[in-house]
Amino acid sequence: MLVLGIETSCDETAAAIVRDGREIVSSVIASQIATHERFGGVVPELASREHLDKIVPIVEEAFVRAKIGTESIDGLAVTVGPGLVGSLLVGVSYAKAMAFALKKPLVGVNHIEGHIYSVAFENPPVEYPALALIVSGGHTNLFHIPEPGKYKVLARTRDDAAGEAFDKVAKMLGLGYPGGPIIERLAREGNPRAVKFAIPRMGDGLPDFSFSGLKTAVTKHARESGLQPVTNGGVPSQGIKDLAASFQSVVVSSLVGTMERVAKEYRPRTLIVAGGVACNGALRAAASDAAKRLGVRVYFPSLHLSTDNAAMIAAAGTVKLQAGESADLDLNADVTLRLQNIDLEDEARKRAGVRYRL
Repeated sequence: MLVLGIETSCDETAAAIVRDGREIVSSVIASQIATHERFGGVVPELASREHLDKIVPIVEEAFVRAKIGTESIDGLAVTVGPGLVGSLLVGVSYAKAMAFALKKPLVGVNHIEGHIYSVAFENPPVEYPALALIVSGGHTNLFHIPEPGKYKVLARTRDDAAGEAFDKVAKMLGLGYPGGPIIERLAREGNPRAVKFAIPRMGDGLPDFSFSGLKTAVTKHARESGLQPVTNGGVPSQGIKDLAASFQSVVVSSLVGTMERVAKEYRPRTLIVAGGVACNGALRAAASDAAKRLGVRVYFPSLHLSTDNAAMIAAAGTVKLQAGESADLDLNADVTLRLQNIDLEDEARKRAGVRYRL
């Protein structure tokens, strides 16, 4: 089965053609980093306008690289949420028009579910049950996946997503955008124990994430230590490097520590770490160490599939199309779309071994 995937949820315009959900025939991604860099973050209006300019040539290029015509695909998959509404609408509108013109089935895909499927291309098949840690600029969630297509949120961020915290700390220190790669690079030259930051924990005992307080602690330390933001492309001081390393260390410890604690309860056979922040080498190393302690496999997408791309959307969409799903042409963007379809109380009863009747 050949599926065209389209992704326009934020600031990448992407199209990909995937065979049977596991082989990338072609993948094209147009990044908007240069557009948003001077603002220190994504400007929604500019993002949607750039998607409008690029969606047609990007999809056309995907077919050119695949060396096939549009009539050769068996279906289409498009991101419908969550994301920026203006950006999402560009992809959804284009996909609906194309599906109508070609008389091909169309399915909407949750962007976060796409990230889970980003590990499908270069890893063995996932063994279930699985735990998936999805970490990006807009999302930080930990999912229990007892079987394909079934999801339960075990932990989510209470405030900033991890990637958003990287961007905001980098901006505060004058390091530029996007913040994740810059902080990771500086952290290699810094001391992760130089600044003592507490690992954020929830007062109610839930395994949720929180990075807003850590961001405030970074700001306070910089002010009290007299650290000046880098200006005009200057060389970061050792103090900035140590601060970057200490900040990154706490973020990674929070993410991996929570995943490991939850894994001891749910006993997954596979760990998945995906999303843009999964490009971070320190996170990959820590997650790999945790997997060894737990005695399970951990899967990461390759670096170019960790950030937003359309191949992962096509992979997730393939499963839906193979199951006979098809969206009507009233399909719309949903910025609040969530990925959870397991009844929490029902699952708790099953785990407790309680017999019950429906």
